[in-house]
Amino acid sequence: MENGQSSDGYDIQEIFLQDLYLQQSIGKGSFGVIYKGTWKGLTVAVKKVETELQNTAFLNEITQLSRVSHENIIHLYGACAGLHNLIIVEYADGGSLYQLLHNSPLTQYNLAHAVSWLLQCAKAVAYLHSFQPRPILHRDLKSPNLLLMNGAKMIKLCDFGTACEFSTVMSDNRGSAAWMAPEVFEGTMYSEKCDVYSWGILLWEVLTRRVPFQDLGLAVRIMWAVHQRQRPPLIRGCPKPIENIMKRCWDHDHARRPHMEEILEIFQTIFRFLKGVDIPIANPPSSDDSMTDSYMSPYRASSLERTSQDVSELGYDSNGLTDNLGEPLNPSFQLPNVNLSSQLPQPCVNF
Repeated sequence: MENGQSSDGYDIQEIFLQDLYLQQSIGKGSFGVIYKGTWKGLTVAVKKVETELQNTAFLNEITQLSRVSHENIIHLYGACAGLHNLIIVEYADGGSLYQLLHNSPLTQYNLAHAVSWLLQCAKAVAYLHSFQPRPILHRDLKSPNLLLMNGAKMIKLCDFGTACEFSTVMSDNRGSAAWMAPEVFEGTMYSEKCDVYSWGILLWEVLTRRVPFQDLGLAVRIMWAVHQRQRPPLIRGCPKPIENIMKRCWDHDHARRPHMEEILEIFQTIFRFLKGVDIPIANPPSSDDSMTDSYMSPYRASSLERTSQDVSELGYDSNGLTDNLGEPLNPSFQLPNVNLSSQLPQPCVNF
């Protein structure tokens, strides 16, 4: 970064170290440690580069964030380059979606909340993909990179250290294996459809409250399973419109996956039928809680079972969503504490 500009010439606010006050560490990103801090009276998040090898990701993140402006993408205030390479962004007080889904104590949410999060994420990604002449690929779309604000009602996409305009080799992203499209880690050419795959995995994760491929543990095992066309098991009782879009997002052939604009249109239609999004989300996480990379911890290794069952055989009630979206989903509020008593995962929200 030179004279308040990125290497690609985009204007970036230069922030001086003496104007920053760093507080406690609140997590780690694709590079560096993230701190809570203050700058000119604002509470901010500060990402600090730790090694020379991370400087490329630092420059890439400030370049990409300086280009974008969207309500569901974390806002860049500026950067501090030199002896200390720092990125200063808005502070999200609700922690990450990963924390809300998987950390104790469990947070209560309903189907309207879940669809709202997924819809906001789709809006952010569709915005990135709309850039001309080339779309911006996030390439690291996952629940730890979706931050929460406003009582866990608003989603903010963050961590643009791996974002790009074209297919490049991903490296050292082992913590993202569960969400990563096969063409990315296989080293073949890929497009913005890699983000669509990741969104489909996120859809499954939010509806089941399970870490994708958790039983496989090591990243190399997850990648091999995905390469062999294994996917998370289908969800018991999932309405067909949601199940169909999820399976299309997972398609091994990226050309067969839907565009994010189509996903956005479908989920906007679904969301219109839902009630309960205004219900407060109980016990939302906080960014002041521990934000260590728990999603990178080793999991118990066992075989991944893939099963499916036709939704029509499961008999969800008359309030369930029909194939033509003619009836609303059941938005009743419950504690999504899943009891996995069968091969098909139970949803953690009422359909």
